[in-house]
Amino acid sequence: MMTAWRDGIKNRWPIPGLKHLRPHRRTVLKVLHLLVIPLLIWFFLVEPRDVARVGQWAVKLHSALGLTFVSLALFWTVDYLQRGLASRPGPKLPRWARAVHPALHKTLIWGLFGVAVSGFLLGLTSAILLWAGGIVPIAPPLDMPAANDLVGQIHAIEFYVLFAIVIGHAGFHVWRHLWLRDNALRIMAPRAFHRFL
Repeated sequence: MMTAWRDGIKNRWPIPGLKHLRPHRRTVLKVLHLLVIPLLIWFFLVEPRDVARVGQWAVKLHSALGLTFVSLALFWTVDYLQRGLASRPGPKLPRWARAVHPALHKTLIWGLFGVAVSGFLLGLTSAILLWAGGIVPIAPPLDMPAANDLVGQIHAIEFYVLFAIVIGHAGFHVWRHLWLRDNALRIMAPRAFHRFL
């Protein structure tokens, strides 16, 4: 049933006569990687209290980056639900790595989605209406301070666990590229960087 739904989505994109304009899926995923990685690093290094000390413009910038991150996370999740994983385990991977490969990628995608959901719950349990990037209201505030504190802790832990998984994911592909020599890093790196890999 899921396969039939995915096939239906593919066949209807978005105007049949313009299918040749659809970017290749791997190109889209490369762009997603290039956009999400610096955002992950930003949110790992910079917290709301840090930008609050700088000024209101920094708070708005931080919030706008959060909106961008959530939008990309949701887009990535929808893409996965529609079409599944884009890559398959390479032929050089040992048996244990073939099992790790899909599990790692699925964990990353659902981890991104989970961070977006807990961010929404932060807005939902807040005492005031929070705006993402000063553009989009996150959720109607229900003024639930105890729940808000709990969700805040979950959101922070969830993000740092996700960041650790991202590091593990990167390490896995560096190991593949250097040890197995299967050009794993070239798959997602822009062509301009291939001569360095």
